[in-house]
Amino acid sequence: QVQLVESGGGLVQPGGSLRLSCATSGRTAGSYAMGWFRQAPGKEREFVVGISRSGGSTYYADSVKGRFTISRDNAKNEVYLQMNRLKPEDTAVYYCAARAGILVTSAYEYDYWGQGTQVTVSA
Repeated sequence: QVQLVESGGGLVQPGGSLRLSCATSGRTAGSYAMGWFRQAPGKEREFVVGISRSGGSTYYADSVKGRFTISRDNAKNEVYLQMNRLKPEDTAVYYCAARAGILVTSAYEYDYWGQGTQVTVSA
């Protein structure tokens, strides 16, 4: 069993930055590919970015490419999402997720989920 806890969400102005963290416990984070997803009110949960178990591979949704950066520290069992140049359309609840396999983009393929952290981008 793996527990995931996100932190770092909040209210930020357009153009600002936030850094989300996802702490894992139960098994070492290096055993899992990790993904960040988001869900805005009335919308489907969507893939944002993912990182392989070693951190050697990443994959970004087009909507965040060049603005968001995912990283992980397996020694600390943590995954991070640095979000820069935030836009109002980035407003959503952000979830981190883990799967015991290769990096994929489908939410249905992830085995474990955090409770989510709210990100609001507004002036």
